[in-house]
Amino acid sequence: MIVIKSTPFNPDTDLAPVPFSLELCEIAEQLKQNGLSWHPHIGCFVWDKDKHIEVTSPFPNRIYFILNLGHFLKIFQTTEKIKENLIWLPTWHQARQICEQLHISPDKLKKQLFSENHSKDDLVGLYKIILKELKKNISRRSVTNISTSRKFGTT
Repeated sequence: MIVIKSTPFNPDTDLAPVPFSLELCEIAEQLKQNGLSWHPHIGCFVWDKDKHIEVTSPFPNRIYFILNLGHFLKIFQTTEKIKENLIWLPTWHQARQICEQLHISPDKLKKQLFSENHSKDDLVGLYKIILKELKKNISRRSVTNISTSRKFGTT
């Protein structure tokens, strides 16, 4: 029997596949708190802020990638508990789809990304734009429920 040993991510020598900084994770938590919902599925990155998952993450900052939803269901039992205990980290593509669902026009998006100096980390910029829109929707008392099962599906 061949045993494959996990090699942890080394931030000193490895290039991160997706730039999930602590700042980005904290903004994602605010997205969750302000009504961004999702349906856990294959292809999602999640942040285990409260250390529910015992297995060491292959990515920095306790970031996990849902490659096999069954492994996460073994830990949390239901997708609802996955949503409660983990924080979804939309990829750049998923964040752009969320912007479309929130009716943020491409022109408005470009203007906000460039005017707010997010060129260094445009994913942080996208998260902040989404957060701003979610807060605006809350203040209008018409919270938009974003459902990943419809638009994002499984990849």
